[in-house]
Amino acid sequence: MEQPAKTSLSDRIRLFPLMDRIVSADSAAALIKDGMVVGMSGFTRAGDAKAVPLAIARRANEHPMQITLITGASLGKDVDRVLTEAHVLKKRMPFQSDPTLRAAINLGEVMFVDQHLSETVEHLRSGQLGPMDYAIIEAAAITKEGGIVPTTSVGNSTSFATLAKKLIIEINLAQPLQLEGLHDIYVPTKRPTRDPIPIIACNGRIGMPYMRVDPDKIAAIVITEQSDSAATLDVPGPDTRAIADHLISFFVEETSKGRLNLMANPLQVGIGNISNAVLSGLAAGPFDHMLMYSEVLQDSTFALLDSGKLAFASASSMTLSEEYAQRVLGNLAKYKDRLVLRPQEISNHPEVIRRLGIIAINTALEFDIYGNVNSTHINGTDMVNGIGGSGDFARNAYLSIFVAKSLAKDGAISAVVPMVSHVDHTEHDVDVLVTENGLADLRGLAPRERAITIIAKCVHPLYREQLADYFDRALLRGGHTPHILDEALSWHVRRKETGTMLSGSLV
Repeated sequence: MEQPAKTSLSDRIRLFPLMDRIVSADSAAALIKDGMVVGMSGFTRAGDAKAVPLAIARRANEHPMQITLITGASLGKDVDRVLTEAHVLKKRMPFQSDPTLRAAINLGEVMFVDQHLSETVEHLRSGQLGPMDYAIIEAAAITKEGGIVPTTSVGNSTSFATLAKKLIIEINLAQPLQLEGLHDIYVPTKRPTRDPIPIIACNGRIGMPYMRVDPDKIAAIVITEQSDSAATLDVPGPDTRAIADHLISFFVEETSKGRLNLMANPLQVGIGNISNAVLSGLAAGPFDHMLMYSEVLQDSTFALLDSGKLAFASASSMTLSEEYAQRVLGNLAKYKDRLVLRPQEISNHPEVIRRLGIIAINTALEFDIYGNVNSTHINGTDMVNGIGGSGDFARNAYLSIFVAKSLAKDGAISAVVPMVSHVDHTEHDVDVLVTENGLADLRGLAPRERAITIIAKCVHPLYREQLADYFDRALLRGGHTPHILDEALSWHVRRKETGTMLSGSLV
């Protein structure tokens, strides 16, 4: 792989007076005070600030303080863990994926606000959150006009840079300068007289290649040289390959009926092992020149670009394994005319999602016999990561698809249950459910018809009889959406008490 050419600081900081604002990470961290609201760049472990947050934690160990931290999505480099252990986080939003922070959230030690990713900056812009004191943003460069060139994600950084009182910029020399020009930075006008967002194709550019800021707001610049945290993805197994096969067969059938065109309807695929495997499966499918309008570009996105199956990809972030990070960031010229990174309020904007006719594929923790989906909570109480952008897409997509393996914990848990223990996506926002056992097309079905289809198509054989028995007995109670309320969550209770959701007669 050809290594990116080394660049000087004058290549990176082109507004010369800003050179005087270069300080150490510890000096920059001293600007952050107790009680502040702080924004940080970063979206799914990409493009996140890497030095100043850790310096804040070091300072807090000597001088205790707490802040409200707002990001784009999850952070890398163990930042959330270190900040949690230093008791820096009073409140965190809108998404996280760190086990240490997750435990603190579920103990009530950190207040977590789980938001649709398209909404956070809307609340900031309207004054419902904040005001924001500081934003800490990673950049590849600062232009002669003082514009900030993002790195491997945009996330909420654009609005943070605009709305924060002061900025701390991390210039990351490990991020290639060739990233410049990859971004399309557009800020919607204010409501209620907002102009339409003029994206009419996923490869359309409507903004600038950098974030416009007032250079006087830049309080400090810190020089770093650290790569993003590498994504860790499992090799697709039989279950995820089966899910991909069911989806491909469904897409073929929909195409033959004239209801789908994967050269016109862009794909959105959530992050994670199952979603990555589904995209990988499309590499073997019959579709060419596909499009993507999503939040995150994973390894499988670039495999599809390399194979020619994918023609163009738009997102807010690139979250890659070490292998693919080297391949992509070392050869950006190969991909640059087929990629664009946008602010997450644009990548996830309901108006654009509805206009483009997105096919949304996201992952469920569990779903019930009527199609309600839980993406965030275990047993209805313990937060995992957050809703992320799945709700932005599910409510507004041309097709809203949720995928899951039908079993977890070696069969002790069924992903299909009588009633979900927490609802993130109601049955009204779910068109298709897929497990390795089959695909349930729920469009046009009443609740009773949905239950029959889901039980027949998606439930693992180990639990199918048990779930059918629940539904049959619920039918005797009547109702538009039949339930036995004193049993509806009994599977979750049984799992906590006995270790398995299987009823005693079937264990």
